[in-house]
Amino acid sequence: MAKKLTGGCHCGAVRYEISADPLFSGKCYCEDCRKVGGTGHASVLAVPEPAVSLKGKLTEYKVKGSSGQPITRRFCPTCGSRVTTTATVMPGVLLVTASSLDDPESFVVQMSIFAAHAPSWDRPPTSTPVFPGNPPQG
Repeated sequence: MAKKLTGGCHCGAVRYEISADPLFSGKCYCEDCRKVGGTGHASVLAVPEPAVSLKGKLTEYKVKGSSGQPITRRFCPTCGSRVTTTATVMPGVLLVTASSLDDPESFVVQMSIFAAHAPSWDRPPTSTPVFPGNPPQG
């Protein structure tokens, strides 16, 4: 059985519990993730959406992803913390912002994507696979 992961926004108005192991995790260096996160990359873990129990209200912001399909970012309307993201190209998968975890050490980087866009001051770790764009499918 998976270790339950818990987390939430900065002010505590939004809380979640994840009851499944992550499908994958990583750092994304695309321009969108950098600007939304206010730093050089976004760290996320992907989990099956049905395995997430969420309490509290989230506000949405939609953008077009590199695939041309929508990406929906959800954040706390009170404190502005980004909590989750969904991408149309990954149905049934919820991307959880790693910095929203109660135990940040439970996040383990498995890969870095869109590394070609990484700023010189925030380089991807070389201890895991690094992809210049999206990872190969299949």
